[in-house]
This record gives sequence, C-alpha cells and structure tokens, in this order.
Amino acid sequence: MTCRVALLALVIAATSPARPVKLTPAAAAAVTREILAARAESEQALRSSPTSYLATVDRRDFGDKTTLTVGRAADNDLRIDDASISGHHLRVTVAGDRFEVRAVDPQARFTVGRESKRDAVVDPGTLGLGRFVLRLSHQRFPALILCDPRSPRLAAYKGLAYFPVDLAYRFELPLTPNPEPETVVIMSTRGNPRRAERAGWFEFYVGDTPCRLEASRLLEPGVGEDGLSVFFRDATSGHESYALGRYVEARRLASGNYLLDFNAAYNPACAFSPHYNCPIPPKGNTLAVAIRAGEKDSHYH
Repeated sequence: MTCRVALLALVIAATSPARPVKLTPAAAAAVTREILAARAESEQALRSSPTSYLATVDRRDFGDKTTLTVGRAADNDLRIDDASISGHHLRVTVAGDRFEVRAVDPQARFTVGRESKRDAVVDPGTLGLGRFVLRLSHQRFPALILCDPRSPRLAAYKGLAYFPVDLAYRFELPLTPNPEPETVVIMSTRGNPRRAERAGWFEFYVGDTPCRLEASRLLEPGVGEDGLSVFFRDATSGHESYALGRYVEARRLASGNYLLDFNAAYNPACAFSPHYNCPIPPKGNTLAVAIRAGEKDSHYH
C-alpha cells in the first residue's frame, strides 16, 4: 500500500459519518424562515431579474478567437438587432482571467454597474447595453451570453418547485481532506473539460444509510479560495429532481466544520436555458438514496 493510500485510509477511518444538526425548536423555526426567504428571492430573480435564466436569448463562445464583436450589423459575432445598439458596438477581448471591453462606433457606450464607459478591463460578470445585459462568462472556455428583459421565455415563468423544508438533510460536518493536492476534470454540458481541485469528501447519514460525496473547487476566474461545491445525483434525479443532477455549496464555519444543507440544493442554469455551460456531477457523486430536499425539477425544458 502506498503512503498516500495508507494516509487516506487512516483519515477516512478516523471520520465517522455526520448526523443531522440538532436544533432547538426556536432555532429550527429561524433556519426554516431563512430557507423559505432564500427560495422566494430565487423565484423573484427568475421571474423578473434582467439576468434571469429565462431572459437569455443568445450565446457566442470565443472558441479559437480571442476577440468577439457585438453590434447591430450582420457581420458581428454576436448580433443584437435593436435600434438602441450601434452597428459595431463593442469589441470584447479575453485578457487572461479578465476581459478588455472597448466601444467601437463613436456613439456606442456600455455600463459597468452604474458607470457609463467606452473602455474598461473587467472581471467575469455583466455589462449593460441599453435594455440588454451582456454576461462575460470565463470558466476557461470564455463566452458572451446575451440577456433580454423582453425575452418571450419570461412568459413561461411558472415558479420553482421545492421539496418541503426538512432539517434532517442539514449537516454541520468536517471535510475529510484529500491527502495531496489533486486536480481533476469535471465535464460540462457543452462538452468542455473543466479543471477543479478535489478538496476532499463529506460523509453523513441519510436516515440510517451512510453517504459520501466529493467536494471540489473549480479552478476558474471568480471562484473564491474557500468556495467548495458538491455536484451530485441521487435517487430522485430524473424523477422528482433535475435529471443532470443538482448542486449544493458547502459553507465553512468558524469551528472549522462546514454547513452542508441540502435544503439549499439547486438546479444548474442549464435546467432553464441552453445558453449555459454547467458542470456534470462526477460518477462517484451518485447516491443510491433519495435526497428529498432542495429544488425539484420545474420542467422548463
């Protein structure tokens, strides 16, 4: 047995699966209110946010190009056929982990936050172009995603479906760390291999069944050093919940443990729009048990 395998075996053996958090009735009521409030915010964002997944109308990947053009003229890489957009409005260039954005036609401008600009170097995020929002997506496979608050798909809004709040799926638990730094590939819905750090594993009980899920941090611009995600499938996937799987974020606590609450499990953006590139849960993160917590499949496709 190699030293690494032996160390991993010792670390795993020393960690027993976590049971759900024990809360007082008052604390349970407060947590439930927080979960319901977060769900209401998510529904409101899907219904009316300028960057709602239902507002997306187009996408252009950079592919082998370093620069894409945006404008009303037919020769642009991303065409916006609207009178408020100049014929040649923007040139967007990938600059390492950031983007250089420059207005082309003399009258063309864009907004970063509330500031009107003609050129800027920005992190992955959004720009305003009149009523439109242009998302600058990096993920090491950069793309431009266009959102239109007049998208006809917004009329298809029908809310979000959730399992009832169940605090039996809320855990405060340690991360079983990966003994050595390890970079893995997580495939995505557009066929791109995305690099991630395999940080370790969370172990917990669902009822009397011990479960284990890998936690990873995508090695992409905009992902924080402490950002740990769990991409998973379970027995509800493709039935009650979205077939691809769901995501849940692990939040580090002051104690050094993590909060892993499956009531906050959510569907990827590609559950609502084909214009997104979503991580596919690794095969090892498929649970035989049902996680009846968090977001269900609302069937927007």
